[in-house]
Amino acid sequence: MAPSSPNATNTLSASPSSEHAQPPSVPRRLIILLAISAGLSVASLYYVQPLLGILAADIDIDARTAGLIPTLTQLGYALGILLLIPLGDRVDRRRLIVFKAALLALALLATALAPSIATLLVASLAVGLTATIAQDIVPAAAMLAADRERGKVVGTVMTGLLLGILLSRVVSGVVAEALGWRAMFFIATGLIVLVGVALWRGLPRFESTSSLSYRALLATLYHLWRDQPELRRAATAQALLSVAFSAFWSTLSIHLLDAYQLGSAVSGAFGLAGAAGALAAPLAGRMADRRGPHQVTRIGSAIVVVSFLAMAAEPWLSAPWALGLIVIGALGFDFGIQATLVSHQTLIYGLDPAARSRLNAVMFTLVFIGMAVGSALGSYLLGAWGWPGVIALATLASLGALLIRVVDQTPALAVEN
Repeated sequence: MAPSSPNATNTLSASPSSEHAQPPSVPRRLIILLAISAGLSVASLYYVQPLLGILAADIDIDARTAGLIPTLTQLGYALGILLLIPLGDRVDRRRLIVFKAALLALALLATALAPSIATLLVASLAVGLTATIAQDIVPAAAMLAADRERGKVVGTVMTGLLLGILLSRVVSGVVAEALGWRAMFFIATGLIVLVGVALWRGLPRFESTSSLSYRALLATLYHLWRDQPELRRAATAQALLSVAFSAFWSTLSIHLLDAYQLGSAVSGAFGLAGAAGALAAPLAGRMADRRGPHQVTRIGSAIVVVSFLAMAAEPWLSAPWALGLIVIGALGFDFGIQATLVSHQTLIYGLDPAARSRLNAVMFTLVFIGMAVGSALGSYLLGAWGWPGVIALATLASLGALLIRVVDQTPALAVEN
């Protein structure tokens, strides 16, 4: 991957003054490398979810204890976003990314070799902390891109990230069924090692954009939230969309089993439908470059609202039509959420070029809070009111995001830098 050597000519200046220098177009092979790396990194969070049954039987734990494994992984990810992502503004992002890739590989290897639940829980927390490499890669891609193509580049990398989320469960289930659950984590270890080597060779060096101490760097997260209304709007709207996303996907398999007697394999197929919607994200990035990210956030949020409103008709349809409606709805809202996320990132990266990692940390902390709330509320409403309760929650949450974007009257055609 070019550039292949970390020499002095391969140094990227990321200072605010260099923002007007218009870097050259990012090589397509580097964009693809970043997208694959983001996807494989974030996939590390989700491999374990379909494996909990066979994993619990193998190490002799009950289902409730097994549930602590993904819980600690997600907790580690949230902590990593809050505590580690801001470092990207203070140190060379290339070194930070490669170092975290090495730590993630070690954490995955520890998971594969774990002899007991205690070891497995510690390894799971470590996987979550270090899988945040994905959130270092996205700001790096934004820094490498010229203003004229930033939406497209970020959209492509985010497509890789979302595909990693949506496809990881399918892949791990197939691998575990054929080779056992530990094999999946050995394979994941090898993939992250390859990613780390490729990123070390392919990424240029990045100049730090802040000389603040780590403590002061964390304090600026609050200042960014207080002083940047666009950040507050973007983070809140995306968090509401994450509530809808998580409520749907965390309850879909139970709904399909209860209503249609369809098992986990079919649930995985619905994940593929969502992945197909995510593949359209580069289109959203190009739209953000041409029409302005504000306009795309409104369009994307509206698509999500319409998709969930349409799924409210499911109880009045026969089974084949109802299942088809869910597939179409998943395609629609996954595209809408991804389009809005890419545009929100384009917006916040233009607020303060010297603080892109911290801006990313603030937004994604709220996004994962939204996902946790969506999962908890979705499960509760499914038990209390059934599937219509889940769809109502998703519709209202996405409508809230749309209202935030509609109330924001920033001119649609202004592409912020």
